[in-house]
Amino acid sequence: MAYSAGFNPHPKVSYAGAAATGVASEAEYLEIGLARRCDPNDLRAALDASLPPGLDVLEIVEAAEGSLADRLQASVYEIRLDGLAAESVAAAAAALMSRDEVAVQRMTKNGLRTFDARGPIVEMDATPRAGSSSDQAGGRPCAILRVVIRHVVPAVRPDDVLVALHEVADLVPPVPPLVTRLAQGPLNVATGDVADPLVPDRV
Repeated sequence: MAYSAGFNPHPKVSYAGAAATGVASEAEYLEIGLARRCDPNDLRAALDASLPPGLDVLEIVEAAEGSLADRLQASVYEIRLDGLAAESVAAAAAALMSRDEVAVQRMTKNGLRTFDARGPIVEMDATPRAGSSSDQAGGRPCAILRVVIRHVVPAVRPDDVLVALHEVADLVPPVPPLVTRLAQGPLNVATGDVADPLVPDRV
């Protein structure tokens, strides 16, 4: 690994678009500067072997021209909402998407900040979790909310989306939601799709 120069050298590692605290992720990216050229597959195996179980290096590619951070334009999140029926979550999502703006507040290191949580949301839909029971069957409902969020400053996080859903539709999960980032990369505004950011490097 390459290190910076000076009296206090640091490893040349840059995280791009890291997930918020408490959010699971299947799509995290970082750039590592190396002191010499290495085979990407050998490097992936060495890094993966040094990490704890459950934290896996899926792929390493040699960087092409351009900034990786510039390609990470949006994220796809899956929010599991146990105890809520998909119908009620879908209705709340439709109410939020019908708004032009929904102001939420979040405490930051510089104090309480108010910002628009609706604008960066590209699309949002709710479905029942596969295999979950319905209320009529006497089981516990579970909705899966899928959200595509454009990367902006300040960043709009999944918990901000849940606050916005409470604001517009009084949606309150009875248990803490489970949030997973499924993807992040270039955004196709026309379709709402988030593409693989490493495609230019593979080419």
